[in-house]
Amino acid sequence: MNSTALPTAADPAADAAYRKVGWRLLPFLMLCYFVAYLDRVNVGFAQLQMKGALQFSDAVYGFGAGIFFLGYFLFEVPSNLLLHRVGARVWIARIMISWGVISALTLFIQTPTMFYVARFLLGLAEAGFFPGIILYLTYWYPARRRSQMTAWFMSAVALSGLVGSPVSGWILHHFHGQSGLAGWQWLFLLEGVPAVLLGLATLAYLDDGITSAKWLSEGEKLLLRRGIEADNQAKQHVSALQGMRSPRVWLFALVYFSVVMGLYGLGFWLPLLLRSTGVSDPRTIGWLVAVPYGVSIVAMVLVGRSSDAREELRWHVALPALAGAAGLALSTLWPHDTLAAVLTLTLATCGIMTVLPLFWSLPTAFLAGSAAAAGIALINSLGNLAGFFGPSIVGWVKQATHSTNGGVLVLAGFMVLCAVLVLSLPARRN
Repeated sequence: MNSTALPTAADPAADAAYRKVGWRLLPFLMLCYFVAYLDRVNVGFAQLQMKGALQFSDAVYGFGAGIFFLGYFLFEVPSNLLLHRVGARVWIARIMISWGVISALTLFIQTPTMFYVARFLLGLAEAGFFPGIILYLTYWYPARRRSQMTAWFMSAVALSGLVGSPVSGWILHHFHGQSGLAGWQWLFLLEGVPAVLLGLATLAYLDDGITSAKWLSEGEKLLLRRGIEADNQAKQHVSALQGMRSPRVWLFALVYFSVVMGLYGLGFWLPLLLRSTGVSDPRTIGWLVAVPYGVSIVAMVLVGRSSDAREELRWHVALPALAGAAGLALSTLWPHDTLAAVLTLTLATCGIMTVLPLFWSLPTAFLAGSAAAAGIALINSLGNLAGFFGPSIVGWVKQATHSTNGGVLVLAGFMVLCAVLVLSLPARRN
């Protein structure tokens, strides 16, 4: 994993230090996010059995899938401020252990109300994890090296779809009926336990920052601190409240809201969209869902590398957003053709997934300290409200029209809005 942002770097010692940091942190953080995203969206696979078993309507499922983000919204900013104060190691461990327990306990739901409560509590528990990691990366990497590192970290979302989808389909099929539990119940249990184990591992493995990293030499720490200090000099040093009041923060929140509409609107309904083409076996659906995410990993890394090399962000965000919109819109033209659905939804997924890591290089390039903690959390919490509206809109439209097409077109419109808003930003990288 090469953490050098520019191919003609002038400081081999610094490049070596950043590579060391990358190999130490990124695989572990990616694994944590892999499990986090899997626990967040595995309800998309669970619905293939759960809706029929519990007699949940499409609207009930869509609302329950999305209510996660209301809990997430309420605790996001306080959680990130606490992480900044008490340290990443302890707080990230707390987040992972609590969400793993709640995710596993979701196997006991029986009514829509229990479903809503479980998803809401899961959102409360997980709040702060993603923006906490984004903030954590700013403790180690300056802006010019961060796009590619964020892309590597966020490729865990695509990996979760690539690996987690077949595994989820296999669990639904293989464990259904064992020990008196349905396949969807085993799904929540078996995919919740790893979060608890990784939370405990976090306490032993992660460091709060450069200074406490015993695996770095004093010379390496000095090089890394110089990079962060130079980066912070170009940022706004304001209070947390001032950071949250910044008009640019609110613009970024609207941009992120737009792309999250596409991300979760598609993520929570992708298994059902593919099943509607005539595929019924959960294992086959799992492998088909893996295809868009597998291609997305390549797209995310290549576009992130291109952005760092050219020191350009706006077009590297806007063009994938438009590609995502095109893929979503095209998917409505052949709703019963499995091959066409896979191809168009792959284009949509690649576009949406590629936008995510590059977007986060925008706000982290001008915020520092408590302003960064609060600003990043505010952007993420407001943006993730789309995680409530996206799945819910698709569910409501499907129940009203007996088709997902209208809801999918709404998601495409938001991806276009994302591109327009990003292109309205100043042309300079920061």
